[in-house]
Parts: sequence; C-alpha cells; structure tokens
Amino acid sequence: MKRFPENFLWGGAVAAHQLEGAWDEAGKGPSVADVMTAGSAKQQRQITAGVITGQNYPNHQAIDFYHHYPSDLKLMAEMGFKCFRTSIAWSRIFPQGDETQPNEAGLKFYDDLFAECLKNGIEPIVTLSHFEIPYNLVVKYGGWRNRKMIDFFVKFADVCFQRYRKQVKYWMTFNEINNQTGYHNEFCLYTNSGIQVKPGENAEQLMYQAAHYELVASAIVVAHGHEINPAYQIGCMLAMEPLYPLNSQPQNIMMAEKAMQKRYWFTDVHVNGEYPSFMEAFLQNKHYRTDITVADRYDLKQGTVDYIGFSYYMSKTVKASEDNPAYEYDDFSSDVQNPFLPASEWGWTIDPEGLRYGANWFNDRYHLPLFVVENGLGARDEIAADGKIHDSYRIDYLQAHLVQLKKAIVEDGIKIIGYTPWSAIDIVSAGTGQMEKRYGFIYVDKDDQGKGTLKRIPKDSFYWYQRIIATNGENL
Repeated sequence: MKRFPENFLWGGAVAAHQLEGAWDEAGKGPSVADVMTAGSAKQQRQITAGVITGQNYPNHQAIDFYHHYPSDLKLMAEMGFKCFRTSIAWSRIFPQGDETQPNEAGLKFYDDLFAECLKNGIEPIVTLSHFEIPYNLVVKYGGWRNRKMIDFFVKFADVCFQRYRKQVKYWMTFNEINNQTGYHNEFCLYTNSGIQVKPGENAEQLMYQAAHYELVASAIVVAHGHEINPAYQIGCMLAMEPLYPLNSQPQNIMMAEKAMQKRYWFTDVHVNGEYPSFMEAFLQNKHYRTDITVADRYDLKQGTVDYIGFSYYMSKTVKASEDNPAYEYDDFSSDVQNPFLPASEWGWTIDPEGLRYGANWFNDRYHLPLFVVENGLGARDEIAADGKIHDSYRIDYLQAHLVQLKKAIVEDGIKIIGYTPWSAIDIVSAGTGQMEKRYGFIYVDKDDQGKGTLKRIPKDSFYWYQRIIATNGENL
C-alpha cells in the first residue's frame, strides 16, 4: 500500500484547560473548566457556583504544562511530531472575557509556547474555543444564550490572529461544536456554550439559539482571519460519531438518517454558509430560534471554512420506536448497543472502520480537506516492574484506526491534512476529570486525587508512534 502524503502532519492533540494548570497565574481568570470538580466513569463532574474551598478541581493544576512545556515539547520532538494541536485559553487573554484590552502576560505565554514549538520543528495547530469560556461571561451574560457573546469572541479571535500571524497557520474556531446536541446532559451544554438551564427553560431551544450565535461568531472570525492573513487555514471542528441503523429495517435506516442530520447540520452551515433545508423546516415546525437576522445570514455566507477538523473515538447505533414517529434523535432514548462491537471500560465502542466511514461521509458531502484532530483510547495504565508502561492495547487501537485512515486516503482518494491523536501526553479527562483515564503517549505521574510527582515517562506507544512517523506510516 502507498504511504501517507509526504507533507502529512503527524502529531498529537491536547486542550489548554486539560494540561496547562496555572489556572490563576499571570492574570488568568477562571474558565468554565475551573469550576468543575473531579468525577469518574460512574459519577458526573459537578459544576459549582464559583471556586469553592475544599473541592477537587483537577484542571487547576492539571499536569502543569504551563511550567513544563519546554521539556514536554522536546519529548514530542523526539517522537517526531510535525505538529501539535492545542488551544488558547480564552481567559488567559481576556480574564473576564469582556475587557477592552487583552492581558499581555497571557499573550506572552503563547508567544513563548509557539516559539518553542517552532524551534523544535513542530507546527502549532490552534483551537480558539475548546471548552474554556471565561467564567465571568457565564455569570454576567448567561454564556452563549446571549448575542453579546459574538462580539466578545470576535475580539478575542482578532487579537490572537494579529498576535500569532507569523507563528500559526492552522486554526479552528469551536471544538466539537455539535456535542451540545446531547443537551439532556447539562455538562455538554455547559462546556460547549456556558449555559446552565433554568427551571422552565427548554434546553433544546437554548441549544439551537446558542449554536446559531456560535456559528455566526465563527463565520465572522473566519472572514476576519482571512483578511488579517490570507495564508491562514481556518477550519471548523466536529465530533464525528457515525450513527448506524441497528439493522436494515426501513424505520431504523430513517432514524439513522435523521440522527446524522441532527448531529451534523453544523457542518452544512460552516461549509456552505447557510442552514440546510431540513434544519430550517425543523426549527420552523418547533417554533425555535426567533433571533436570526438578515445580517446573520450574510455573515454566515462570508465566513465559510477552509477545512473540516474532526474527532473520532467511536460510532453509535440507533433504533426507531413507535412513540417517536418524527424520528427525533436524542442520545438517551435512541441509542442502542451495537452487537458487533466491543467497548472500552467507559462504554465507548471500538470501531476502527468507523473512522474511514466518517471520513467518507464528510468527503461525499462537503468536498473539503479533512483533518483528524482527535482519536484515542482512554485506559488505565500501570507502571510495570521494569519501570515502563506497556500499553499494547493503545498501540492496537491506534494501529487499527491508522490502517483505516490510510485506506481512506489511498483507496478512497480523500484529502486528509494530518492526524493528531488524543492525546500527546496524559492530561485531565474533560468528561470525567480523571487523570487515571489516560490517553497519552507520555505518562504523567499523577492520580485522580491530585497526588504524584508529575514525572514524565514515555510509554511503549511513544516508541511505536515514533516509528510510524519516521516511516510516514509505511509499515502499518
């Protein structure tokens, strides 16, 4: 089989709030991640009203990348990374989110971080909003339920685009913007949009209004970015979870079709600059989202993206039911177990071929370059008697997915920019707040109680990935 493209961007991915720590250093303000306690596979993280003494907030220290990044980047360079996907913590740049002037100390940190990346031959790939909205914007404005958020985000993005125009080429606006379709779980709506549903409010309606404001903000930012630096490549970022029908029963096939529409209409707006007809009809029939203006529709058209970034961890399977004749998808009542797929300890199906399917699905509809910016296995790693971490299960998972990604490129002819698995190094899990749900190639000595030396140890997967990059995937 042919190799990956010669300019393929091999790397790894993280998010600022999950690894930086230093949550209140150098003028940084609290973000939504800083008021979320630790959880587990069985216990939901709690969102507290501000930072409460005595609670365990794992993102406060995380793995202290803020002070360790030079040595961490050297390890990534040793692996052969061509790129490193991270995010800019919005509340480092605008601590309260609504200031008129940015925080210079926060800007300087990313100056230094990106310079260190480039010194190591690593291209930074930057997400602007990755589940780290300034907490003040939630308290004062209600998060993305408020149209004022558009201006706050655009100002933040413009500052970043101007400041880092010589250091960063690839950008993404909102991370996994479509995850908030799981609005039944307050965690999804809160992390994406900073919204806590009040008694009597319709969570679904709030989600669609917030998503509209985010899509308008994204489009304005894309247009501004292209003006600031025409060489910028600015993409969207979706969570790709293919939704399969349980079987060939026509009702289940229609359920899967409607579920895919609900999960991925965001991509239509990002790429085409307009709402797809099925979503216009849905919103009208539901009497949702009255605040959409002519100016909004114009902005959406002016700021279409250059590529589609996406995460892929698992597929899902859906089944129709008689009490849902409109085939309205929600992940609580519509999802069923796929009888053909195993699952991880956290219940995530393991489906390597779903990555190829998802890439084909995007490619067939949108005809833009794709970038796989997250893919990985959360697992419990143990230090063996020889002092090493033998994570063969992670190697098996990633290898199987890379085989399918290679087929998507070579056999299906899909243009894929790069691959940045989650995660470059062990970090705090966004979903559970755990350290012991590990994804990285580099082990970090820290446990779920926040104890540990923070020592870094390359895992077996570190050396496996090093060989993959060195051979450009030839020996998969």
